[in-house]
Amino acid sequence: MAEIIIIGCGPGSPDYLTPMARKTALEADVLIGSPKLIKLFPESTAERIEVTRSLVAVDHIRSRMGKAKKIAVLVSGDPGISSMAKPVIRNFGAENCRVIPGISSVQFAFAKVGLEWSSARIITAHKSDPSEDITEIARENKVAVLAGRQGALVWISRLADAMGDNLDVFVCENLSMPDEKISKLTPAELKGYVAPSMTIVLLIKRAA
Repeated sequence: MAEIIIIGCGPGSPDYLTPMARKTALEADVLIGSPKLIKLFPESTAERIEVTRSLVAVDHIRSRMGKAKKIAVLVSGDPGISSMAKPVIRNFGAENCRVIPGISSVQFAFAKVGLEWSSARIITAHKSDPSEDITEIARENKVAVLAGRQGALVWISRLADAMGDNLDVFVCENLSMPDEKISKLTPAELKGYVAPSMTIVLLIKRAA
């Protein structure tokens, strides 16, 4: 049975790819991931399989289990935060998967604005609006929202309104990339703001 290695590839730039992630990916017989992540390893001689959906990745892993020795699944950021790691582990078992941690966009965003993040509430909104109650989330002092679509920003603007006026909003776009942009907005300015798919929004209540 092949070894399945789930590799966190960081926020996007090769500068933030850990040495262990690179070493492990280059040892693999198969690389499975998005085109953007596979391009991080131009020197790899492995079979390259470009996928954008987790179920497709699972099918490719299953079809190569008896042929390859090491199958690397490349995920953005850290495998523990909203990644393809969850369905892969669910299908093949934690005992058959090795996880290489990476730098998450949450870590990166908070580092950029100079704040610690251990108490932050992390919300995923890049596929659909969160099911969590906005009123309950609004009680938090720090919220990080993984956006990725324009509808997510509409939902985030509603959350910002619920969190009150004493609030800083940081829109972090294309983190670690050449076109990285971090904007500090008011909740009112967030309404109608247009951001790219690689966006995380931090909502921070100011100390009274």
